Amino acid sequence: MEHEVFVPLPAETLRQALRDPARVARCVPGLQQAAEESAGPLSGRLKIRIGGHTITYRGTLRIVEQGDTFAVEGEGVEARGTGSVKVTLTIRPEPTDGGTRLCFTGTAGAEGRLAELADSTTASAAHRLLDRFADRLALTAEPTPEELEQPVDGSEAPADAAKPSVFDAPVPPPSLDPVAEEQFDATDVPDVPGVPDVPDVPAVPDVPDVPEVPDASEAPELQELPAVPDEPPAEAAHARRTMIGRSAEEVDHAPPRGRYAPTPVPDAGTAGATLRWLAPAAALALASAVVVGRVLRRRR
Repeated sequence: MEHEVFVPLPAETLRQALRDPARVARCVPGLQQAAEESAGPLSGRLKIRIGGHTITYRGTLRIVEQGDTFAVEGEGVEARGTGSVKVTLTIRPEPTDGGTRLCFTGTAGAEGRLAELADSTTASAAHRLLDRFADRLALTAEPTPEELEQPVDGSEAPADAAKPSVFDAPVPPPSLDPVAEEQFDATDVPDVPGVPDVPDVPAVPDVPDVPEVPDASEAPELQELPAVPDEPPAEAAHARRTMIGRSAEEVDHAPPRGRYAPTPVPDAGTAGATLRWLAPAAALALASAVVVGRVLRRRR
């Protein structure tokens, strides 16, 4: 397999990126690094998509610089299956107009699911994988702003020139010596022309002494107040009843009103009075009917 990809960066910049295994690991599409630190940055799981199938391999990649080229070797086994794959790849950065041309040359041997696919399908997936690797390598290899600020000769810039020190800030002048302040006299200052003198403030008169407060034991004794009767007089109870309307006893024993009021029981005397008047009325109605019947017979 042979493939070429153009990258708009200098060849030396790409070589520096390929020398760093951590950068190379970030450029491999679908690589999930292993959790163990001893395994290295190029160890873990690699998920690839070929011909509508997704295959995950668990293995390791190794990259070694050999002169102007970089040799890549990798091997892995299927995470779900018994297949395996071995890859040998050579990367050669060649300077060209406006950038660098990455030339890939390699071979691969596979067993299992990858071996069942057609060669054209495998080659197309490999070219697509190398294109994505080159794009990520171009983004990773670009110099950062910190690297651009470093000198060209490789010497480190002095730390004092990069960041200002707190000792470079201006220091305010120290205060006067306490002994000098005591010797300083305000009367030695010359008078300023045009400024009137401040008149002296009159003295505040002394406050007369407040007479002493007599002791509480010397105060006269208070007269005892008359005792309040337990029950109010009759006039007070009548006035309270008149103002309130009903006494507290009447309120407590009054029947409830409204929807909670009890249904009154019918009076037995009312039924007897109704029956007493109902008999004469029935006799009068019967007599009237007899009289009317006789009158109608006579008229016929």
